[in-house]
Amino acid sequence: MDCIFCGLIREDTGSWVARGPVACAFSPLDPLAPGHTLVVPTLHYADVFDTPPAVLTEVTTLVQRVAEAARNVLNASGVNILNASGPGSEQSVPHLHFHVVPRWMNDGISTWPAGRSVHHVTGDLGARLATALGSGRDG
Repeated sequence: MDCIFCGLIREDTGSWVARGPVACAFSPLDPLAPGHTLVVPTLHYADVFDTPPAVLTEVTTLVQRVAEAARNVLNASGVNILNASGPGSEQSVPHLHFHVVPRWMNDGISTWPAGRSVHHVTGDLGARLATALGSGRDG
């Protein structure tokens, strides 16, 4: 397998923002905004479905730290945290990654979907999801 993110980590060629034993963060080649950062696990996991919970915790903790740094250092008024997992999600690199995109009022970009899915599923979807999670609707 030839994963671009694994190559960056292995060859130490990323523009590193943070490096740890479980998670790391780097600047992408074509950032959406100043301070745009990718946060990935150091070992290869394809997506959120493939990643062990302990690793996902480390990765999302680093996501939170990067977001705080963007707010404090870049004076961002918010961040978008973006992830695509699985073939139906438009995931472009099959290595779990989160985009942390600093945002400012009237910055000229929108990361919110403009349309609605044409896919239809019938029934009480909240109840079906609650059942799959093994819990009632209240928790």
